[in-house]
Amino acid sequence: MEPVTSPSLDELPDPVVRAGQLALERKAQDVVLLDLRGISSATDHFVIASGTSDIQVKAIADHILEDLRKEGQKPAHVEGLETARWVLMDYIDFVVHVFHPQARDFYQLEALWGDAPRLEMTEEAPAP
Repeated sequence: MEPVTSPSLDELPDPVVRAGQLALERKAQDVVLLDLRGISSATDHFVIASGTSDIQVKAIADHILEDLRKEGQKPAHVEGLETARWVLMDYIDFVVHVFHPQARDFYQLEALWGDAPRLEMTEEAPAP
């Protein structure tokens, strides 16, 4: 098995990077971008983030939805806003997952897609 290399921000589509930045603007924790191209036929990228409470999970998701919509990106499907334990926003080419920490630990998407190149985002990440 070949080693997985991390993509750089400039190798990822702007809306994917932007979703990660928007999550960080609402103080999301553990923001990770997964490059699923060549691995998944369902989507090209995952953006995964955590909030510390249901209220923060909803705030992160609402911020991403609102700002990406202003930038011309509309999700095909959204699930989980009501309970805010795991909010999924499907933009077809990428999917944003905002988790409550317990739900993230339970579903372990990063482990499930462990062969995908990943990039951990921090607040220092430059804008696309």
